[in-house]
Amino acid sequence: MSSELYVGLMSGTSLDGVDAALVDFAGAAPRILASAHRPFDATLRSELLALNNAGSGELERAALCANALSRIYAAAVSDVLAQASLQPSRLRAVGCHGQTVRHRPGAGYTVQLGNAALLAELCGARVVADFRSRDIAAGGQGAPLAPAFTQRCFARPARTGPC
Repeated sequence: MSSELYVGLMSGTSLDGVDAALVDFAGAAPRILASAHRPFDATLRSELLALNNAGSGELERAALCANALSRIYAAAVSDVLAQASLQPSRLRAVGCHGQTVRHRPGAGYTVQLGNAALLAELCGARVVADFRSRDIAAGGQGAPLAPAFTQRCFARPARTGPC
């Protein structure tokens, strides 16, 4: 059986850090191979919280936070790959929606911080990012994302094949 290896990254509104999961989707059900957590330091947490509102220099501050987040995301990817003794070349992709700092689907936008290009360079793998914006563009609310995945993959236990 061939592997369908992906790393999923999640940083949420708790601002406590990033969680990473290395998952193989090749079998009848997703199989978690490794997981890791990387905490945010107090400075980054404070700056992310501040970016929820308009403020002086927010574009530059947001860009710097996006880069800092990408470095933490890359470290979490490295952690799960090390646990599983895998090289980045084995991954199909890394999924990262970014850190939401402003979510206004009624106004037609959402802002997720993260630098997908930097993340791809740092972890040596393809990166898929900014899922919320695509959902809003398609008429959705951009959230929540995890329940849709859970429903698709786990709602029918008798189903065969990957989700």
